[in-house]
Amino acid sequence: PPSGAGAPGAPGGRPARSPHDPAHPASPAPVSPDPVLSWSAGAAARPVVSFAEPAYGERPRARAATWLRPRTAAAAACLVLGLGLIGGAVTGSWLTGDGSAGKAAGGFSAAGTLWHSLPVDRLFPPTVQGTGAGPGGADRTWTRIAVAPDSGCADAFDPLLRKVLAPVGCRRLLRATYTDATQSHVTTVGLLFTKGDPAAMSALAARFRDEHLDRRTDLMPRPYAAKGTAAARFGNVQRATWTVSVLTDAPVVAYAVSGWADGRTVDSPQPAAEAVRSGAASAPAQAGLGQEAQGLADRVERRLRQTVGPATESP
Repeated sequence: PPSGAGAPGAPGGRPARSPHDPAHPASPAPVSPDPVLSWSAGAAARPVVSFAEPAYGERPRARAATWLRPRTAAAAACLVLGLGLIGGAVTGSWLTGDGSAGKAAGGFSAAGTLWHSLPVDRLFPPTVQGTGAGPGGADRTWTRIAVAPDSGCADAFDPLLRKVLAPVGCRRLLRATYTDATQSHVTTVGLLFTKGDPAAMSALAARFRDEHLDRRTDLMPRPYAAKGTAAARFGNVQRATWTVSVLTDAPVVAYAVSGWADGRTVDSPQPAAEAVRSGAASAPAQAGLGQEAQGLADRVERRLRQTVGPATESP
């Protein structure tokens, strides 16, 4: 405004002052926006927000301690109860002898002593009934005609089979020879009681299974030919079919070998597992010699297992 002229609206002709004039005694200081409240502010300037439990002095902490005490006590009680139940079960199993591992070990050991603690008739009955054991499901009856004295294994197996069985050893060998109702077939059944432990027997069974050793003609057991019986001419060259079974729950190898009672030789012996197949056309298969060996071996092995069961019963 011109010099000496007051600004319009200003009393006394004095120029009007700005509301933000620093010299104005009643005007507040200008306020600029806080940069940290802007979304464009950097991470260092932006406020950090956390959703934490508000603090009200010591009350929440006291409440938490009061809430945790019963839960801790309950957990401790459950732990004590669980340990008590487990300890009781273990103690009861130990006192009653009902542990599965101990039972299996006891059965294995008991089976290894049956060769001298059972009568011959328990292992090799005078008569064995083979219901449905013949060709086409026909019944069979086998009669015992000779029992070999218990002995070692020196002459009971072909040399290569004796070498295969060497890892489990030979404690005792029991053998008996049977004939069928017509006395045209003869079969020797054997129970080899070994010195092997469960691991050794399992390893031997796995080898027989994986390498098919029970089907090799150079790994056949030998027959027991008793003089003055129908098996008198049952020699090595008369062997027609055979089977070998390695038990894993007992230190025993069960086997059977069959042939004709008239002394005829066999050029091509056949494993019993193949001779019993439907459609097998070999002479031993057609004569049912595979069923003779397999049927007798299965029933003698079954009787052995049935005998081991009562022998391991706890009083």
